[in-house]
Amino acid sequence: MRHSLSTFVIGLAFVGYTLPGSAAVTAQEASALGKDLTLFGAIQAGNADGSIPAYDGGLHKSPAGFTADSGFWVDPFKEEKPLLRIDGKNVDKYADKLSEGQKTLLKKYPDYYLDIYPSHRTTAYPKEVLDATVRNASGCTTRNNGLAVDPVCRGGLPFPIPKNGNEVMWNQQLRYKIGPGYSTTSSSNSWVIDANGSVTKTAEQRTFEEQPFYQVKQADRDPEMYARVYALDKYPARSAGQLIVLDDYLDPIAKPRRAWSYTPGQRRIKLAPEFGYDTPVSNQGGVNLFDELQMFSGAQDRFDYKLVGRKEMYLPYNAYKFYFDCKQEDQFLAHHANPACERWELHRVWVVEATLKPGMRHVYSKRTYYLDEDTFGIGLYDAWDASGALYRSLFLSGVQLYDKDLPYNVKNVSYDFNKGMWALVNDGLKGGYKFFSTPRSELQMNAEAIVSQETQR
Repeated sequence: MRHSLSTFVIGLAFVGYTLPGSAAVTAQEASALGKDLTLFGAIQAGNADGSIPAYDGGLHKSPAGFTADSGFWVDPFKEEKPLLRIDGKNVDKYADKLSEGQKTLLKKYPDYYLDIYPSHRTTAYPKEVLDATVRNASGCTTRNNGLAVDPVCRGGLPFPIPKNGNEVMWNQQLRYKIGPGYSTTSSSNSWVIDANGSVTKTAEQRTFEEQPFYQVKQADRDPEMYARVYALDKYPARSAGQLIVLDDYLDPIAKPRRAWSYTPGQRRIKLAPEFGYDTPVSNQGGVNLFDELQMFSGAQDRFDYKLVGRKEMYLPYNAYKFYFDCKQEDQFLAHHANPACERWELHRVWVVEATLKPGMRHVYSKRTYYLDEDTFGIGLYDAWDASGALYRSLFLSGVQLYDKDLPYNVKNVSYDFNKGMWALVNDGLKGGYKFFSTPRSELQMNAEAIVSQETQR
């Protein structure tokens, strides 16, 4: 089967059409999973010229030198050389495969470039996640005009054959990225670089993240909760000991995000309903908003989400060097991340355009998301202000944790074109990323218990 992917593809009768809610796909549509489509809904075949390979099951083999549970993963593609380099001189030649943010950086800064490497479809999932994803294809539905998801979907990607923008965005929020237990970092660091090129470390945090959506054997979990994360500040000194907890639910309109904050000086836990939508994240220098955490986070009620289709784009991908091998001090140039630390590959993406609804308030009027078809993680994202000017662009890099069948993407860069600033967020070079297969009990996970556990360490 041949696919021409320089334009939007795959014969989807629904492309560009946004439904108010959704029903599950038919049995005939779902039968494509494992045949023309992978079990998680990506196109099985490569593209016409072979620059995107066919999916062959993903990356499971650990390369030489890898130490399990060290928090660091060896780059299996370390010896590869770039196929080409895109910079300000040839950007127009590749413009159809670049986001507005990428093109803006390439045209504005002569020292910025994208090194394009061979594409590897490394994504792999555990069998139980794939089985649940196939089940979800014909059994999972949205509710409340696409703004909520039925809890029956737990355990797998909810919409491997998405029919509208809301379903694609739900796939992003419910993608498999932690496993059945939880992940931690002992030192997750963020920096902001101002218009003069001055680097300021804005946060060092101990973090915890879990996905109750995939903890289907955990009887004490609220089946409506799909994500829980908390972060304890260790730096700067003025916020050391401050703790933030976020719980998200499958119907965020009926049951909005529950957010708490704890400040050592006050010694009490407070609800923090402001931790959502376009509230700036203070420990990221205000360069990111709460609904930009992990590229998108929270409720979808303020924007209309239109599924445009699939296309080919250059994504930050298999970024083992950026995650584990590029020293902290080498990551920063004055106006952008060091391109020598980055790796870009050609992949197919889902494109979703979000437009602010009439009567709704937000600092952005329009947003465009580019989601990797194999992981449903957003690799590229652009946002425009009320005047139509490009305001902000984010690039989220990912790696496949080959010993865990886990596609992981958390480290990102954010460019604020309005202020001329940029940020590097969620860097785990100091201490690495740790994963645990057994969930904590719900008794250990209420806000009071978290504060007690973390402040006594």
